[in-house]
Amino acid sequence: MNKSNQSVDSSLWLDSWRRFKRDRTAVLGLIIILIITLLIIFLPFFYQVSAEKIDFLAASSPPSGQHFFGTNDLGQDQLARILQGGRVSLTVGIASMLVAILLGTVVGAIAGFYGGIIDNILMRITDLFLALPQLPLLLLIVYLFRDAIKQVAGAELGVFILIVLLIGGLNWMSVARLVRANFLKLREMEFVSAAKAIGAKPSRLIWIHLFPNVLSVVIVAATLAVGNAIITESTLSFLGLGFPPDVPTWGRMLFEAKDFLTSSPYMAFFPGMAIFLTVLSINYIGDGLRDAFDPKS
Repeated sequence: MNKSNQSVDSSLWLDSWRRFKRDRTAVLGLIIILIITLLIIFLPFFYQVSAEKIDFLAASSPPSGQHFFGTNDLGQDQLARILQGGRVSLTVGIASMLVAILLGTVVGAIAGFYGGIIDNILMRITDLFLALPQLPLLLLIVYLFRDAIKQVAGAELGVFILIVLLIGGLNWMSVARLVRANFLKLREMEFVSAAKAIGAKPSRLIWIHLFPNVLSVVIVAATLAVGNAIITESTLSFLGLGFPPDVPTWGRMLFEAKDFLTSSPYMAFFPGMAIFLTVLSINYIGDGLRDAFDPKS
């Protein structure tokens, strides 16, 4: 029986992969995000230019053979800073996504499985979070607690933890609703009744029998959440409430370039293009996964 279930699951995943491959924009997004990720990880081993080195003689230099993406107003190499900032931005995106997916899955699974008053309470809490103005609340909390968490965990790590928890904690609601809707449908099916009849505990029913059936929905939501988290972190950094100035995230680089848009537009072009390509490719992948996992497609 287990072998049969495994063969069915593998067949479903293979069919989904075949449908995904037929989506040209999704495949293009996958190729672009793989290239960006590989460049961020491995190019610094070959392009060994310091992202922190200040050279006022080369300040605001345009792209050249010495500085491929030019330099900023302090003479720091833009390409080196984009590579270093990419690691921070992608890490924030992935970590925030994990927080959002974990919260959303747990809330949605409990609400959908138990129903009744538990479902009502959890969904009203979800509605409350949906009604909150996200960006003003993010700005307010970061402004109020940034200095306090810096003293506890350090400047970089403290801000990282704060931003990840805030972005993830304010973006779990859509995941919770998706998981809940699927659980409400699945819990009435025969395989759940059979599992209950043989004495399966609620925790086993939720995570062993029901959760694998909503995994595709969670994967799609997780993919799209990464792009949303990168945009949110970039917005915070652009507004000057993100990482410290010595941490060159893509949003921070845009914030520093805003005063040089006329004289040195490349200072904003390259980090802006990095954000654009990364988020666009992630969204393409998410759309492709949604179509691939949809049995009606």
